[in-house]
Amino acid sequence: MTIGRRFRCGLRADITGVMAIETAVIAPVMVLFSLGAYQVSSLVARQGEIQSAMTVAESVALATEPDTSAKRDTLKGIVAASTGLPQSQIVVEAAYRCNASTTFVTLESTCLTGANVSRYIRVKITDSYVPLWTEFGVGSTIALSAERYILYSQGTKK
Repeated sequence: MTIGRRFRCGLRADITGVMAIETAVIAPVMVLFSLGAYQVSSLVARQGEIQSAMTVAESVALATEPDTSAKRDTLKGIVAASTGLPQSQIVVEAAYRCNASTTFVTLESTCLTGANVSRYIRVKITDSYVPLWTEFGVGSTIALSAERYILYSQGTKK
């Protein structure tokens, strides 16, 4: 038997380093999968927090009828405290629908006298999520937002 043949047969039969090589190949891939799963779960959790804040805003709006700017500012402060966001990223404003119209207007005076007026509060929350991988030049910031119109009153305009 020649030396080359003996050497080749010996390497094929020796499996002592296989586990180390497989680990070196698979471990980085598993770390990247774990990091991606963590980032996605953080993103989903943040969107859940925003939706939860919307539910709080809806509960407060239905309990207090925010028909003045002072009440709307208070509602905005509650949403800001609930999300931990600055008030500049939260919009709380009045909106109205006249009769059976499907479009919202910003002033109740737009509706005619005697019209059925539906009074809403528009709550919009915007946020952004910066995934870890953007530090490595992959991807970009992800914009999060939620908007809800909350009906708190209906009646005829006088």
